[in-house]
Amino acid sequence: MFTGIVQALGRVAATTRTPTGLRLEIEPLVWDYLPAQGDSISVDGCCLTVVNAPSHGDRWHFDAVPETLAKTTVGDRRVGETVNLEHAATASTLLGGHVVQGHVDGVGVVESIVTSPEWRVRFRPAPDLMQYMTPKGSVCVSGVSLTLAAVEPKQGWFEVALIPTTLEKTNLKALAPGWRVNIEADTLVKTMVHWMTHYAKQASGPAH
Repeated sequence: MFTGIVQALGRVAATTRTPTGLRLEIEPLVWDYLPAQGDSISVDGCCLTVVNAPSHGDRWHFDAVPETLAKTTVGDRRVGETVNLEHAATASTLLGGHVVQGHVDGVGVVESIVTSPEWRVRFRPAPDLMQYMTPKGSVCVSGVSLTLAAVEPKQGWFEVALIPTTLEKTNLKALAPGWRVNIEADTLVKTMVHWMTHYAKQASGPAH
């Protein structure tokens, strides 16, 4: 589990196709955290497992399988690009963002960016994700916990407002129209929608 509060940026150092998918090598930037082999790291919102046993100064290696490549932007990443990093939360972690699983629901596309009077970004997610977007609710974009500033279900887009700290601490400042991002909807909303869709009528019992 994660919180969507990015702890550091990393630089993509290498990408290598493998028989099982893609090997991603990342250099953490200005972060003294050292994961162990098998630890979970959120990489642009996608939960990936550290497959090597890095020492300080080493690259962190991750393997992405075909399912991950099909559902996320991991396969889009190029050498030199930056990614948002967060290590897994613990029982003592302050929940500064919201509950994030690192299980990307789909990919969205940046539709427009306005930088004045405030920085607002409009995203167009996969159509089936709009049912989870709630005005003033939470969404995780590229691993960043954000508040939904505007939601247009019929038009199929949502907007977020980015504060200066988010622009400074994450890679969202590099977004441009057409850029693809990982989107994870609020797990509480997903649970509620799933129950209402599949079980609400059964729970209400027969009509009298």
